[in-house]
Amino acid sequence: MGVTGPPGPVMDRDEVDRALARLGAEHEAIETSLLALQDHAGRRLLEGADLTGVTKERWASAEASITLLWAYFDAYSDALRSAREIRSRRRWSSREDLVELTELLRGESVTVAGSVAGSLAGPPAETVTGEVTGPAAGGDDAPAPRITGRLSQSFSLATLVDRMNELYATSLDMVVTADAVWSALPARIDLLAAELQRTRRLAHSVGVRPGEHPAGDDLERITRTLTSLREQVVSDPLAFWVRAQRSSAPGGGRPDTTVYDREARALEDVRREIDAVLTVRQDAEQRLVRLRDVLGRADRTLAEARTARGEVLAKIAATEVPVVSGPPTALQEQLATAAEYRRHAQWHRLSPLLESLEQKADDELLRARESLSAVTQPLAVRAELRGRLDAYKAKVARHGLAEDPFLIERYDAARRMLWSAPCDLRVAEQAVLRYQQAAAELLTAPRVPEQGGPEDRRGEQ
Repeated sequence: MGVTGPPGPVMDRDEVDRALARLGAEHEAIETSLLALQDHAGRRLLEGADLTGVTKERWASAEASITLLWAYFDAYSDALRSAREIRSRRRWSSREDLVELTELLRGESVTVAGSVAGSLAGPPAETVTGEVTGPAAGGDDAPAPRITGRLSQSFSLATLVDRMNELYATSLDMVVTADAVWSALPARIDLLAAELQRTRRLAHSVGVRPGEHPAGDDLERITRTLTSLREQVVSDPLAFWVRAQRSSAPGGGRPDTTVYDREARALEDVRREIDAVLTVRQDAEQRLVRLRDVLGRADRTLAEARTARGEVLAKIAATEVPVVSGPPTALQEQLATAAEYRRHAQWHRLSPLLESLEQKADDELLRARESLSAVTQPLAVRAELRGRLDAYKAKVARHGLAEDPFLIERYDAARRMLWSAPCDLRVAEQAVLRYQQAAAELLTAPRVPEQGGPEDRRGEQ
């Protein structure tokens, strides 16, 4: 919508013709904009909606603005028609015609009745006369035109166009904003609600119900929130609009989807929980078999540890052997409960129990293995000492010292301690060390060949 030029001196015929052509094009553009606003889907929805809150307040103002806008346009059209009639009286307009046309085209020649122009402020008091005042251009909270002084007001065509521009901008902003919210949010809420219903049916099939599972409670809360959100969006769309900063264009901004996005994320979390329960239903038997196997291995390992403890106590002396605990009866009871849940298709209860049992069973098997290692540690130490003793004996033999009486004595003493029961590991270890030291001394001592032939010589290193 354009703006006419400023008033000036008496116009000549060419200036009048150019002004009329410009005003005619402007009139057509304004009419096209007004008809588009009149037919806008958002305006039709606003007219038929049961509005509340800020939308109700702003639409009441916008309706009055649109009414006044058409009144201004009718006055503008009448003035343009009058100017065209004056210009068409004669081919060459007289001085009087040009003065009249100049006043009509540039002066404050368009009068709007106060009863029409003041309709935005409601019916005036009986003793009050009115002057029309309009909102600031494009302002969201601009006040409606109101009666302030006279029963009617005169405008120039340029001023009238400015007023129409202001009213059109605020009315269009209201309509476009409401339509943008209605076009975006309700459809998305409906899609999410449909997905919610599918999730509810699936949740019910696996036993996820309100009061029995947290995900079931979440589904109930999401349902209530979405129902309330849709009602609010339909009745008060402007409450869900975030205006773009530094934007004066009609509808500049975006729908506020904060609540919708939060509930969509919550529903996605519930879907993941349901998927986990479904996974449990599919592989529950396999997981139960594995749990039985793990707990069985833990039991067998603990039984082996108890047997080994008796052997250690009989064969090893002067050492502390840790006590071996009994089988994990609590885990066996929980395993039986898990099997019961599976038989009764209580998947929502089976899912967390299986996860807990799997971790506990792995821990129990690890504990059993550590217990066996701790119990058999003395036997491992004895085996290590025996191996060390035999290794040094072999080394001594390679150097021709196997028949040395001193080494034979030390070896026999250590061997008796290691192969007797019960074995004192501390004493046996000292005996092995004494044998190692004696062997090391002989192996590092210089060799002196004896007289009498090579057969009497000790082998050299």
